[in-house]
Amino acid sequence: MVEFASGVKGMASNFENENVGIVISGSDTAIKEGDMVKRTGSIVDVPVGKAMRGCVVDALGVPIDGKGALSAVERRRVEVKAPGIIARKSVHEPMQTGLKAVDSLVPIGRGQRELIIGDRQTGKTAIAIDTILNQKLINAQVSESERLFCVYVAIGQKRSTVAQLVKILSEAGALEYSIIVAATASDPAPLQFLAPYSGCAMGEFFRDHGMHALIIYDDLSKQSVAYRQMSLLLRRPPGREAFPGDVFYLHSRLLERAAKRSDQTGAGSLTALPVIETQAGDVSAYIPTNVISITDGQIFLETELFYRGVRHAINVGLSLSRVGSAAQLKAMKALCGTLKLELAQYREVAAFAQFGSDLDPATRYLLHRGARLTEVLKQPQYSPIPIERQIVVIFAAVNGFLDQIPLTQIAQYEKSLLDNLKPHILEGLKEQQLSSEVQTHLATFCQQQLSTMLAASGGEDDFVEMKTAAGRRKEKAGTE
Repeated sequence: MVEFASGVKGMASNFENENVGIVISGSDTAIKEGDMVKRTGSIVDVPVGKAMRGCVVDALGVPIDGKGALSAVERRRVEVKAPGIIARKSVHEPMQTGLKAVDSLVPIGRGQRELIIGDRQTGKTAIAIDTILNQKLINAQVSESERLFCVYVAIGQKRSTVAQLVKILSEAGALEYSIIVAATASDPAPLQFLAPYSGCAMGEFFRDHGMHALIIYDDLSKQSVAYRQMSLLLRRPPGREAFPGDVFYLHSRLLERAAKRSDQTGAGSLTALPVIETQAGDVSAYIPTNVISITDGQIFLETELFYRGVRHAINVGLSLSRVGSAAQLKAMKALCGTLKLELAQYREVAAFAQFGSDLDPATRYLLHRGARLTEVLKQPQYSPIPIERQIVVIFAAVNGFLDQIPLTQIAQYEKSLLDNLKPHILEGLKEQQLSSEVQTHLATFCQQQLSTMLAASGGEDDFVEMKTAAGRRKEKAGTE
């Protein structure tokens, strides 16, 4: 770091024979030719520690929320080496998001890197915020060492958007375990480039002290654009899409710092949810392919699904989690194999069903069931659901309790299930195993709620014929 005569600080980035390239982290209006530039004798560092919770800071760790100076903090370099292979452990603990579509089909574990990718205005930030909100209830039920602290890094966003986010977290009581790092659109490119590393250093404090942290980079597309701007001004040779040659290393060295530590090194974890914005759904562009290759899976959001009212607009076919299933609760894992298969069959049949109206009963049943599974995975924004309650809803869906209910009443049936849920069923699910006794209780409970609803409204007329035909098709496939 260097300091100009005007007090503005900069970061030395290029070292050549005759000159030094410095990127400025402030206003350049007071800098003029002939000014004295001094070395500060330090490398870029930021304040870290538990005292940071509830704060909104800039990329250099300076508070911008008007709450005064930070106290009881230590400082840590923003650029440090990622943990080595021996210091790591396989992902095995779940990190619940509170979203049915994610926790069931694309599960995330503590220490994982899961990419959230999609076009603008498809709900990428909503998934990240819901994940933060979901930790409030979980943190209240576990010890200090098991709590999940959250770091949200806003890169290149409007100040009004960041203010709205702070308001949402504050009203929900989630700011008390969160840190907001903001490098807004009006900030210089060097600060937008630096913000993810600063936020990562703050998250690493919890990881290295045996605690757990979640960091959200929203979004890395804007960071790479800021880095391209810096590199071109520093006269570095451009490559594909005018990005510098080391843009892959820009993201790999950042995301490799998210890890699950071994028991010998404290057993802490840092989970990363990087966000990437695509243009017209093009996931084969330079930056999206780079980050997809670095991460452990991706949640792919589609504009078409969003406009059809499927929210969160997750494309289940293109989304995956490479290591999350190892961390998924056994009860949820037992249900989700069936769910994935039926959704895959539905997508396959739905593509052809639009070309012809004369469908056999078995195909109509597949479409009938798939539409209800898609409907049950919908969820309002900022309304995370605890994992035990999710299991109840998914159980009802995969065991056919929704098949006789009209699509328009699925949400009503789900609400009825969750409102009337018996405590002994929830306790059984918290044991993480879907025992035969718990399954019997669940089936009886779901049937009771179904009978009550059908008595009031009536079910689907041709449901029995479709289901019988589907059963015959399965039997035939089994004998062949």
